[in-house]
Amino acid sequence: MKFLPVFLALLIGVCAAAWAQQKGPAAGKDLYAKDPLVDKQAPPSSYADKPLPEMKGVLSWKTLGDVKPVRQKDKFVPEFAKAVSALDKKEVKIQGFMMPLDMGEKQASFILSALPPSCSFCLPGGPEQMVEVQAKTPVKYGFEPILLTGKLAVLRDDPMGLYYRLTDAVVTVGR
Repeated sequence: MKFLPVFLALLIGVCAAAWAQQKGPAAGKDLYAKDPLVDKQAPPSSYADKPLPEMKGVLSWKTLGDVKPVRQKDKFVPEFAKAVSALDKKEVKIQGFMMPLDMGEKQASFILSALPPSCSFCLPGGPEQMVEVQAKTPVKYGFEPILLTGKLAVLRDDPMGLYYRLTDAVVTVGR
């Protein structure tokens, strides 16, 4: 996870450089002018305005959210509810949205989020609404929620500020 800040900085730099050196039909064009092909309204995501429905046998994001930050010396650390702490090193099923951390159609390491990403530069929630995932085999990226099974680690002092990690994760088919 040490590569995440470097990856994001590189991504922003490459996009800015490409934009600054833009040539061709869009160069010198009024970027704020209406384009009927581009400005056509896309239908809103069915997941944009409400959380994913809770499913029997699937770990709830509400449960994972039962944590509060507490001051410990010169930093804040998470204080988990007993129900959350009891999940440490247990196999769980969890549903969420993939946020890729690398380029490519398939991802072996990614963030699973309670909410759908709405901006490629923004995280859609706090640390209680994200799980770092290390998949057994790479998972195809998509915009729809996915259901994963894996071993949950409850992180008490992660250097990246994450609260949860799912290892040996596999996509679970069927609900």
